[in-house]
Formats: sequence, C-alpha cells, structure tokens
Amino acid sequence: MTSPKRIARIAGVLYLVVGIFGGFAQAFVYPKVYVAGDAANTVRNLLANSELVRIGVVADLIQATVWVFLALTLYRLLKHVNTSAASAMVALAAIGAGITMFNAVFEFEGLRVATGAVNLAGFGVTGSNALVMLLIDAQHYGLLIASIFFGLWLVPLGYLAYRSGWFPKALGVVLIVGGACYLVDMLAAFLIPDFGKAIHGFVIAPPAIAEIWTLGYLLVIGVRSPDPTDRAAKAASAPATIPL
Repeated sequence: MTSPKRIARIAGVLYLVVGIFGGFAQAFVYPKVYVAGDAANTVRNLLANSELVRIGVVADLIQATVWVFLALTLYRLLKHVNTSAASAMVALAAIGAGITMFNAVFEFEGLRVATGAVNLAGFGVTGSNALVMLLIDAQHYGLLIASIFFGLWLVPLGYLAYRSGWFPKALGVVLIVGGACYLVDMLAAFLIPDFGKAIHGFVIAPPAIAEIWTLGYLLVIGVRSPDPTDRAAKAASAPATIPL
C-alpha cells in the first residue's frame, strides 16, 4: 500500500508539471500572439513566433492530460473523506481538460492559416487574416469557458482538503474562494468586459495563491501526520478499562 504522504507528493509533482506547461502555454506564449480586435498584428505575431506557438500547443495538450492524472491521484488520496466530492472533482477536471485541448486546435489551425499551410488564396490577405482572427478569438473565449472548470474543480478539492485533517483548514477555504474567483472573472469578462479587464488582476490573485500553496504543500509536506507524542498523551490520559 502506498502511503498517503507518498501519494500526496506524486500529486505535487503532477501539479508542478501542470503549472509549468500550462503557464508556458497560456501565460507566456498566448500573450505573445493574441491582440484583441487586431487581425493584422495577431497574424504578424503568429508568423514571428510560429515555432513557439507549436511548442505552446503541445504544452497545452500535455498540461491538460496531466491535469486529469493529477485529479485521479488526488481522488485516490482523498476519496475516504467523501467519495461523491472526490468523483465530482475528477469529472470537473476532465471536462476542463477536454475544453482546453479543443481550444488548442483553434490556435493550431490559426497558425496553419497564417503560415499558408491551408490554401485560402480565394479569400485574399484581408479575408485570410480575418479567419485567423476568428480562430484565435475562438481560442480566447474557449479559454474563458474552460476557466469555469479551472474554478469548479477547486471547490470539491477545497472541501476535501478542509475535511480531511491532512491539510491546513485555511488552505481548504482559500481553494474554495479561489474557485469562486475564477467564476467571477469569467462572468465579468463575458457580461461587462471593460470592468472584467479592470478587476482581472485582483480576482485572479486568490486562485493563484491557493494553487501555489497547494502545490507547495503537496511537494514539501505531503499530508499532515498526527504527532506521535500527542497520540501517546491521549492514550495515557484515557481512562483505564477494568475487565469484569
């Protein structure tokens, strides 16, 4: 039987892989390409960073795949707390990973159109650029939709962490708050875009803190172990049982 601490550290390694590859694809490559409302500059960026975009697409596929295995590992670690919540966590992560992978197709197809791998001579330069913009826009809004599940999976994870006794209760609370913040960010981006841009940096801070804290705790500590001296003290203070 693998110990809970070992399982937690495996989950920490997987979380680190998700963070590295996801951060590279979505926080480094993507901002270098997408210019909202500007097809010409978006196409120019795609052409200037074509190899980087290809690597970014592969990185997105890797992080989404590993995310599912991360959720399965955390399920194994925490299913004893509440099987339904642990199952919901895996299902939400799997849906989010599927949407993320589908979004990568839009980015890759946008690159293919921009580089001429798809013959669109009949569209002309303006029409071809417009199609590239449409594809990259689809990826942009698809990522916003995926963020629903980036947030929702943190809610059962936070609940399980809170109830397990293996993690600080504050970590469980911050995970749940972080999940709610993802949803606020998504709703603001769709419903009131200007306000959404203004609050994005503030709203995304709690989930970033929650996930970095979780990652660090899993890697460094694993799970909180009962103090053997506390158990000994409790055993010593327990009333003696006199056999009849």
